Amino acid sequence: MIELKHLKTLTVLRATGSLTATANNLYLTQSALSHQLKDLEQRLGSPLFLRKTRPVRFTTEGKVLLDLADQVLPRIQAAEQELANSKHQTTGRLQMAIECHSCFQWLMPALKQYQALWPDVTVDFSSGFSFDPIPALAKGELDLVITADIQPRHEIHYEPLFDFEMCLIVAPQSLLATKSHIVATDLIDQILLSYPIQRNRLDVVKHFLQPAGIEPLAWKQADNSLMLIQMVSAGMGVAALPNWAVDNFVRQGLIISKPLGKGLWRRLFAAVRASEYKHHYLNAFFATAKQQCQQHLQGIKTV
Repeated sequence: MIELKHLKTLTVLRATGSLTATANNLYLTQSALSHQLKDLEQRLGSPLFLRKTRPVRFTTEGKVLLDLADQVLPRIQAAEQELANSKHQTTGRLQMAIECHSCFQWLMPALKQYQALWPDVTVDFSSGFSFDPIPALAKGELDLVITADIQPRHEIHYEPLFDFEMCLIVAPQSLLATKSHIVATDLIDQILLSYPIQRNRLDVVKHFLQPAGIEPLAWKQADNSLMLIQMVSAGMGVAALPNWAVDNFVRQGLIISKPLGKGLWRRLFAAVRASEYKHHYLNAFFATAKQQCQQHLQGIKTV
């Protein structure tokens, strides 16, 4: 029933003392101003001020609304100012979770460059593997999540960083090394090595094995990319990793990389709260991360 424009109008009317001056101040015609006030009085069932008095004299009902305006409008103005200032702030917190072990390969150099430019932003890490980080991000427990797994939520903004291909890496002596590409049934008799996270969160499961209804012979876990690559090279199993994470080891001949199907491409995102993604220090992180990836990662596609 009562709108902010009504409260603003009444405070201007109190300050100017006349309808004509109020209309000019609000850039309204006198007819439009009169219609707005009469409409509000009809809704409330009471007059708000006495006509043909100068300066305007407010009724009891009008004074109640003016008291409300004096409480509400300054708080709204303060909130608007705080939101405006936050977009330009140079200090902040980046409590991060990374849902991609391999991301540390490019993330550490990117953060080093970022912190040199934004020394007043505090950066820290939380594990993104033992819990689901997106709900924690929405609650304010985290500030940024590196992920390829989008969970659509209106309060979360996903900033695209780059596209990458998930590949299957195998030992040079493996029979799979002779294939042009890998199909899901090729993994029926294979030990699949993976990071210690829930299997249904793995790209190779969600987007390759599950659609085909295939389960590998067995699973083994390793804590980091280097350990996975060493285990694959030793013939202890196969693993699905991003193309850029294994490129150097493929060139050394330690492992062989094969496409999954016709190519399993994924997109990596930096997830932040939608209310904050325009903050300068966050946009600076996005730009730094994209620049580092484009310069140093092989086989990715910019977005």
